Amino acid sequence: MKVLIVGGTGLISTSITRQLLERGDEVTLFNRGRSESRVPAGARQVHGDRRDYAGFVARMRGLGRFDCVIEMICFTPEDAEGLIAAFRGRAGHVIFCSTVDVYAKPADRYPVTEKEPHRPVSGYGKDKSRCEQLLMEAHARGDFPLTIIRPAHTYGEGGALIHTFGWSTTFLDRIRKGKRIIVHGDGSSLWVSCHIEDCARAFAAAAGRPQAFGRAYHVTGEEWMTWNRYHAAVAEAMGAPEPQLVHIPTELLAKAAPRRAGIAWDNFQFNNVFDNSAARRDLGFRYTIPFVVGARRTVQWLDSRGRIEDSDKDPFYDRLLSAWDRLGASLADEMKGLDV
Repeated sequence: MKVLIVGGTGLISTSITRQLLERGDEVTLFNRGRSESRVPAGARQVHGDRRDYAGFVARMRGLGRFDCVIEMICFTPEDAEGLIAAFRGRAGHVIFCSTVDVYAKPADRYPVTEKEPHRPVSGYGKDKSRCEQLLMEAHARGDFPLTIIRPAHTYGEGGALIHTFGWSTTFLDRIRKGKRIIVHGDGSSLWVSCHIEDCARAFAAAAGRPQAFGRAYHVTGEEWMTWNRYHAAVAEAMGAPEPQLVHIPTELLAKAAPRRAGIAWDNFQFNNVFDNSAARRDLGFRYTIPFVVGARRTVQWLDSRGRIEDSDKDPFYDRLLSAWDRLGASLADEMKGLDV
Protein backbone atom coordinates (compact mmCIF):
# COMPACT_ATOMS: atom_id res chain seq x y z
CA MET A 1 0.00 0.00 0.00
CA LYS A 2 1.19 3.50 -0.87
CA VAL A 3 0.64 5.70 2.20
CA LEU A 4 1.23 9.39 2.80
CA ILE A 5 1.42 10.72 6.37
CA VAL A 6 0.95 14.45 6.69
CA GLY A 7 3.24 15.03 9.66
CA GLY A 8 5.00 11.80 10.43
CA THR A 9 7.50 12.94 13.06
CA GLY A 10 5.16 13.45 16.02
CA LEU A 11 4.57 11.12 18.92
CA ILE A 12 1.83 8.96 17.40
CA SER A 13 2.82 9.37 13.75
CA THR A 14 6.37 8.12 14.28
CA SER A 15 4.94 4.88 15.61
CA ILE A 16 2.42 4.69 12.74
CA THR A 17 5.27 5.13 10.25
CA ARG A 18 7.31 2.39 11.85
CA GLN A 19 4.41 -0.07 11.89
CA LEU A 20 3.49 0.60 8.27
CA LEU A 21 7.09 0.08 7.16
CA GLU A 22 7.35 -3.14 9.14
CA ARG A 23 4.39 -4.60 7.28
CA GLY A 24 5.85 -3.62 3.91
CA ASP A 25 3.96 -0.46 2.97
CA GLU A 26 5.55 2.35 0.95
CA VAL A 27 5.48 5.39 3.25
CA THR A 28 5.97 9.06 2.38
CA LEU A 29 6.07 11.75 5.07
CA PHE A 30 5.24 15.40 4.45
CA ASN A 31 6.57 17.79 7.10
CA ARG A 32 8.88 20.75 7.66
CA GLY A 33 11.97 18.57 8.04
CA ARG A 34 12.82 19.83 11.53
CA SER A 35 12.75 16.47 13.32
CA GLU A 36 14.98 14.24 11.22
CA SER A 37 16.04 12.13 14.19
CA ARG A 38 12.47 10.87 14.64
CA VAL A 39 12.04 9.59 11.08
CA PRO A 40 12.19 5.77 10.90
CA ALA A 41 14.59 4.38 8.32
CA GLY A 42 12.87 3.52 5.06
CA ALA A 43 10.37 6.39 4.96
CA ARG A 44 10.56 8.89 2.11
CA GLN A 45 10.50 12.53 3.20
CA VAL A 46 8.98 15.48 1.39
CA HIS A 47 9.46 18.86 3.04
CA GLY A 48 7.16 21.85 2.96
CA ASP A 49 4.89 24.13 4.95
CA ARG A 50 1.50 22.59 5.71
CA ARG A 51 0.01 26.06 6.17
CA ASP A 52 1.16 27.46 2.85
CA TYR A 53 -2.13 26.16 1.50
CA ALA A 54 -1.60 26.89 -2.19
CA GLY A 55 1.90 25.42 -2.02
CA PHE A 56 0.65 22.41 -0.07
CA VAL A 57 -2.06 21.63 -2.62
CA ALA A 58 0.38 21.97 -5.52
CA ARG A 59 2.99 19.80 -3.81
CA MET A 60 0.50 17.07 -2.96
CA ARG A 61 -0.85 16.98 -6.51
CA GLY A 62 2.69 16.59 -7.75
CA LEU A 63 3.20 13.46 -5.64
CA GLY A 64 0.54 11.46 -7.45
CA ARG A 65 -2.22 9.31 -6.02
CA PHE A 66 -2.01 7.54 -2.64
CA ASP A 67 -3.92 4.52 -1.44
CA CYS A 68 -4.23 6.17 1.95
CA VAL A 69 -3.49 9.61 3.39
CA ILE A 70 -3.13 9.85 7.19
CA GLU A 71 -3.56 13.45 8.31
CA MET A 72 -1.90 14.08 11.70
CA ILE A 73 -1.44 17.87 11.75
CA CYS A 74 -4.80 19.23 10.63
CA PHE A 75 -5.89 21.48 13.50
CA THR A 76 -8.00 24.25 11.97
CA PRO A 77 -10.84 24.51 9.45
CA GLU A 78 -8.40 26.12 7.02
CA ASP A 79 -6.15 23.07 7.34
CA ALA A 80 -9.13 20.82 6.58
CA GLU A 81 -10.08 22.85 3.52
CA GLY A 82 -6.49 22.57 2.26
CA LEU A 83 -6.58 18.81 2.78
CA ILE A 84 -9.81 18.51 0.80
CA ALA A 85 -8.44 20.61 -2.05
CA ALA A 86 -5.24 18.57 -2.16
CA PHE A 87 -6.80 15.10 -2.21
CA ARG A 88 -10.26 15.45 -3.77
CA GLY A 89 -10.47 12.49 -6.12
CA ARG A 90 -6.80 11.65 -5.52
CA ALA A 91 -6.79 9.42 -2.43
CA GLY A 92 -8.18 5.95 -1.96
CA HIS A 93 -8.76 6.73 1.72
CA VAL A 94 -8.17 9.60 4.15
CA ILE A 95 -7.71 9.07 7.89
CA PHE A 96 -8.07 12.14 10.08
CA CYS A 97 -6.54 12.25 13.55
CA SER A 98 -9.10 14.09 15.67
CA THR A 99 -9.52 14.10 19.46
CA VAL A 100 -11.96 13.17 22.22
CA ASP A 101 -11.93 16.87 23.10
CA VAL A 102 -14.71 17.32 20.53
CA TYR A 103 -17.13 16.18 23.26
CA ALA A 104 -18.70 18.14 26.09
CA LYS A 105 -17.09 18.02 29.52
CA PRO A 106 -18.74 16.63 31.52
CA ALA A 107 -20.31 14.22 29.07
CA ASP A 108 -23.96 13.23 29.20
CA ARG A 109 -23.11 9.61 30.03
CA TYR A 110 -20.14 7.29 30.55
CA PRO A 111 -18.32 5.61 28.99
CA VAL A 112 -18.51 8.07 26.11
CA THR A 113 -19.46 6.54 22.76
CA GLU A 114 -18.85 7.98 19.31
CA LYS A 115 -22.52 9.07 19.29
CA GLU A 116 -21.96 11.61 22.07
CA PRO A 117 -22.87 15.08 20.70
CA HIS A 118 -20.10 17.54 19.96
CA ARG A 119 -20.08 20.36 22.50
CA PRO A 120 -16.35 21.13 22.84
CA VAL A 121 -15.09 23.52 25.51
CA SER A 122 -11.55 24.33 24.36
CA GLY A 123 -10.57 26.17 21.20
CA TYR A 124 -8.60 23.09 20.19
CA GLY A 125 -11.69 20.90 20.53
CA LYS A 126 -13.88 23.38 18.65
CA ASP A 127 -11.45 23.53 15.73
CA LYS A 128 -11.12 19.75 15.56
CA SER A 129 -14.91 19.38 15.61
CA ARG A 130 -15.26 21.80 12.70
CA CYS A 131 -12.53 19.91 10.81
CA GLU A 132 -14.49 16.69 11.28
CA GLN A 133 -17.62 18.36 9.92
CA LEU A 134 -15.86 19.67 6.81
CA LEU A 135 -14.16 16.35 6.11
CA MET A 136 -17.36 14.35 6.59
CA GLU A 137 -19.06 16.68 4.12
CA ALA A 138 -16.25 15.91 1.65
CA HIS A 139 -16.78 12.20 2.28
CA ALA A 140 -20.52 12.57 1.63
CA ARG A 141 -19.81 14.37 -1.65
CA GLY A 142 -17.57 11.52 -2.77
CA ASP A 143 -14.32 13.50 -2.61
CA PHE A 144 -12.66 10.58 -0.81
CA PRO A 145 -13.57 7.89 1.74
CA LEU A 146 -12.92 9.21 5.26
CA THR A 147 -12.21 7.65 8.64
CA ILE A 148 -11.92 9.68 11.84
CA ILE A 149 -9.86 8.42 14.78
CA ARG A 150 -10.19 10.14 18.15
CA PRO A 151 -7.35 9.44 20.57
CA ALA A 152 -7.42 10.66 24.16
CA HIS A 153 -4.16 11.08 26.11
CA THR A 154 -1.33 9.31 24.30
CA TYR A 155 2.15 8.96 25.71
CA GLY A 156 5.36 7.04 25.19
CA GLU A 157 8.97 7.24 24.16
CA GLY A 158 9.49 10.59 22.49
CA GLY A 159 7.17 12.46 24.87
CA ALA A 160 6.49 13.03 28.55
CA LEU A 161 3.80 12.14 31.10
CA ILE A 162 0.96 14.56 31.68
CA HIS A 163 -0.08 15.82 35.13
CA THR A 164 -2.17 18.53 36.80
CA PHE A 165 0.05 21.30 35.41
CA GLY A 166 0.51 19.91 31.92
CA TRP A 167 3.66 18.37 30.46
CA SER A 168 6.64 19.70 32.43
CA THR A 169 8.98 16.94 33.56
CA THR A 170 9.73 18.63 36.91
CA PHE A 171 6.74 16.61 38.11
CA LEU A 172 8.77 13.42 37.67
CA ASP A 173 11.75 14.91 39.48
CA ARG A 174 9.51 15.82 42.42
CA ILE A 175 8.25 12.25 42.65
CA ARG A 176 11.79 10.92 42.50
CA LYS A 177 12.89 13.30 45.30
CA GLY A 178 9.91 12.50 47.52
CA LYS A 179 8.45 16.00 47.30
CA ARG A 180 4.75 16.69 47.71
CA ILE A 181 2.64 16.49 44.55
CA ILE A 182 -0.39 18.69 43.83
CA VAL A 183 -3.48 16.99 42.42
CA HIS A 184 -6.52 18.94 41.24
CA GLY A 185 -9.74 18.49 43.19
CA ASP A 186 -9.93 15.37 45.32
CA GLY A 187 -8.15 13.27 42.70
CA SER A 188 -11.17 11.03 42.10
CA SER A 189 -12.03 11.98 38.50
CA LEU A 190 -11.20 9.25 36.00
CA TRP A 191 -8.49 9.42 33.35
CA VAL A 192 -7.20 7.16 30.58
CA SER A 193 -3.80 6.97 28.89
CA CYS A 194 -2.86 4.94 25.82
CA HIS A 195 0.67 4.10 24.76
CA ILE A 196 1.59 5.26 21.26
CA GLU A 197 2.20 1.71 20.02
CA ASP A 198 -1.38 0.64 20.77
CA CYS A 199 -2.83 3.87 19.40
CA ALA A 200 -0.74 3.73 16.22
CA ARG A 201 -1.73 0.13 15.54
CA ALA A 202 -5.34 1.25 15.07
CA PHE A 203 -4.34 3.87 12.50
CA ALA A 204 -2.30 1.31 10.58
CA ALA A 205 -5.13 -1.21 10.70
CA ALA A 206 -7.67 1.35 9.47
CA ALA A 207 -5.67 2.24 6.34
CA GLY A 208 -7.61 1.13 3.27
CA ARG A 209 -10.18 -0.83 5.30
CA PRO A 210 -13.63 -0.36 3.69
CA GLN A 211 -15.62 -1.12 6.86
CA ALA A 212 -13.98 1.95 8.42
CA PHE A 213 -15.10 4.33 5.68
CA GLY A 214 -17.45 7.03 6.93
CA ARG A 215 -16.95 6.11 10.58
CA ALA A 216 -15.32 7.60 13.67
CA TYR A 217 -13.48 5.57 16.31
CA HIS A 218 -12.17 6.02 19.83
CA VAL A 219 -8.64 4.72 20.36
CA THR A 220 -8.03 5.34 24.05
CA GLY A 221 -6.64 3.78 27.21
CA GLU A 222 -8.69 1.14 28.99
CA GLU A 223 -7.40 1.44 32.55
CA TRP A 224 -9.90 3.85 34.09
CA MET A 225 -7.60 5.41 36.69
CA THR A 226 -8.43 8.08 39.21
CA TRP A 227 -5.86 10.84 39.20
CA ASN A 228 -4.76 9.62 42.62
CA ARG A 229 -4.07 6.19 41.16
CA TYR A 230 -2.42 7.73 38.10
CA HIS A 231 0.15 9.52 40.27
CA ALA A 232 0.76 6.41 42.32
CA ALA A 233 1.29 4.41 39.11
CA VAL A 234 3.86 6.93 37.85
CA ALA A 235 5.76 6.60 41.13
CA GLU A 236 5.58 2.81 40.85
CA ALA A 237 6.94 3.00 37.30
CA MET A 238 9.87 5.09 38.57
CA GLY A 239 10.62 2.81 41.51
CA ALA A 240 9.82 5.70 43.87
CA PRO A 241 7.79 5.62 47.09
CA GLU A 242 4.08 6.39 46.76
CA PRO A 243 3.85 10.17 46.54
CA GLN A 244 2.34 12.43 49.18
CA LEU A 245 -0.58 14.01 47.35
CA VAL A 246 -1.90 17.47 48.19
CA HIS A 247 -5.43 18.09 46.93
CA ILE A 248 -6.30 21.67 45.96
CA PRO A 249 -9.69 22.67 44.48
CA THR A 250 -9.47 22.87 40.69
CA GLU A 251 -11.23 26.23 40.59
CA LEU A 252 -8.68 27.70 42.97
CA LEU A 253 -5.78 26.28 40.95
CA ALA A 254 -7.22 27.77 37.76
CA LYS A 255 -7.41 31.20 39.40
CA ALA A 256 -3.98 31.01 41.01
CA ALA A 257 -2.16 29.54 37.99
CA PRO A 258 -4.37 29.93 34.90
CA ARG A 259 -1.58 29.16 32.43
CA ARG A 260 -0.41 25.98 34.10
CA ALA A 261 -3.68 24.72 35.56
CA GLY A 262 -6.03 25.75 32.78
CA ILE A 263 -6.01 22.23 31.34
CA ALA A 264 -7.14 20.82 34.70
CA TRP A 265 -10.05 23.26 34.76
CA ASP A 266 -11.12 22.61 31.16
CA ASN A 267 -10.50 18.88 31.11
CA PHE A 268 -8.93 16.93 33.96
CA GLN A 269 -11.56 17.71 36.61
CA PHE A 270 -14.10 15.74 34.56
CA ASN A 271 -14.23 12.00 33.93
CA ASN A 272 -12.49 10.93 30.72
CA VAL A 273 -13.53 7.36 29.92
CA PHE A 274 -14.42 6.13 26.46
CA ASP A 275 -15.96 3.11 24.76
CA ASN A 276 -13.48 1.49 22.33
CA SER A 277 -15.90 -1.22 21.17
CA ALA A 278 -16.12 0.05 17.59
CA ALA A 279 -12.34 0.16 17.16
CA ARG A 280 -12.04 -3.29 18.68
CA ARG A 281 -14.63 -4.65 16.27
CA ASP A 282 -13.55 -2.93 13.03
CA LEU A 283 -9.85 -2.19 13.54
CA GLY A 284 -8.77 -5.01 15.82
CA PHE A 285 -7.73 -2.45 18.43
CA ARG A 286 -6.25 -3.94 21.60
CA TYR A 287 -4.92 -2.26 24.72
CA THR A 288 -1.74 -4.26 25.29
CA ILE A 289 0.65 -2.01 27.23
CA PRO A 290 -0.34 -1.45 30.88
CA PHE A 291 0.18 2.10 32.05
CA VAL A 292 2.88 1.25 34.60
CA VAL A 293 4.87 -0.55 31.89
CA GLY A 294 4.47 2.25 29.36
CA ALA A 295 5.26 4.92 31.95
CA ARG A 296 8.43 3.07 32.94
CA ARG A 297 9.54 2.98 29.31
CA THR A 298 8.76 6.68 28.89
CA VAL A 299 10.73 7.67 31.99
CA GLN A 300 13.67 5.53 30.88
CA TRP A 301 13.62 7.28 27.49
CA LEU A 302 13.59 10.69 29.19
CA ASP A 303 16.40 9.69 31.58
CA SER A 304 18.57 8.39 28.75
CA ARG A 305 18.42 11.82 27.13
CA GLY A 306 18.69 13.93 30.26
CA ARG A 307 15.23 15.39 29.74
CA ILE A 308 13.87 15.28 33.29
CA GLU A 309 14.10 18.84 34.57
CA ASP A 310 15.36 19.77 38.04
CA SER A 311 12.33 20.71 40.14
CA ASP A 312 14.57 22.68 42.50
CA LYS A 313 14.97 25.28 39.76
CA ASP A 314 11.22 25.94 39.48
CA PRO A 315 10.00 27.94 42.52
CA PHE A 316 6.38 28.01 41.36
CA TYR A 317 5.37 24.64 42.76
CA ASP A 318 6.64 25.08 46.32
CA ARG A 319 5.37 28.66 46.50
CA LEU A 320 1.91 27.42 45.60
CA LEU A 321 2.12 24.69 48.22
CA SER A 322 3.23 27.20 50.87
CA ALA A 323 0.34 29.52 49.97
CA TRP A 324 -2.10 26.63 50.24
CA ASP A 325 -0.69 25.63 53.65
CA ARG A 326 -1.09 29.21 54.91
CA LEU A 327 -4.60 29.47 53.55
CA GLY A 328 -5.63 26.25 55.26
CA ALA A 329 -4.07 27.27 58.57
CA SER A 330 -5.72 30.70 58.41
CA LEU A 331 -9.10 29.19 57.64
CA ALA A 332 -8.78 26.74 60.55
CA ASP A 333 -7.85 29.58 62.95
CA GLU A 334 -10.72 31.79 61.79
CA MET A 335 -13.27 29.02 62.24
CA LYS A 336 -11.94 27.81 65.59
CA GLY A 337 -14.74 27.49 68.12
CA LEU A 338 -17.50 28.14 65.59
CA ASP A 339 -18.16 24.51 64.65
CA VAL A 340 -20.81 23.93 67.32
